[in-house]
Amino acid sequence: MGKVMVVAAVSLDGFIADPSDEVGPLFDWYDNGEVAIAPGDPERVFHVSEPTAQYMRESWTRVGATVIGRRLFDITNGWNGRPAAGDAVFVVTHEAPTDWPFPEAPFTFVTDGVHSAIEQAQAFAGDRDITVTAGDIGRQVLDEGLADEVVLCLAPVVLGTGIPFFGEIAKPPLMLENPTVIEGDRVTHLIYPVRKA
Repeated sequence: MGKVMVVAAVSLDGFIADPSDEVGPLFDWYDNGEVAIAPGDPERVFHVSEPTAQYMRESWTRVGATVIGRRLFDITNGWNGRPAAGDAVFVVTHEAPTDWPFPEAPFTFVTDGVHSAIEQAQAFAGDRDITVTAGDIGRQVLDEGLADEVVLCLAPVVLGTGIPFFGEIAKPPLMLENPTVIEGDRVTHLIYPVRKA
């Protein structure tokens, strides 16, 4: 079975978006380099530095499925039915949409919580990894002890306010091991294994 990783681009002060759900300069590193790479959707090409490209080649290609919340699904319109990473998306929601225009897309709407979403994603992905978006869903996965890694793509920006990476952790402290550090251009990738009890 692969790893479960809570992942997002994040500001120095810990936010994954501003209060209006805009990511602004947090995603500048996706298009500031010489290396063209499409590690998820082949039509979504990024231009990044070589260290970031190497990180993406090694990590994104191991992703089998993604777990997201309904908020991100609505903001992105489910990326028009094309998973940003992996081959399937599991959306944690209180109620599945009835009017989504991509009913054949590999999206599963999970109405019985994050634990079920992770189990379904793992059953689908097999020995490949699962990514979980940070914020409220990531917090729930961490609170339930379901995550193996926390991955911050740290952008050199201070937003001041917004959507926090960790939300409100219900069971602090969350202990992490020392990180693997990959320095890209305008981003530092920090990969922290979660310390198990």
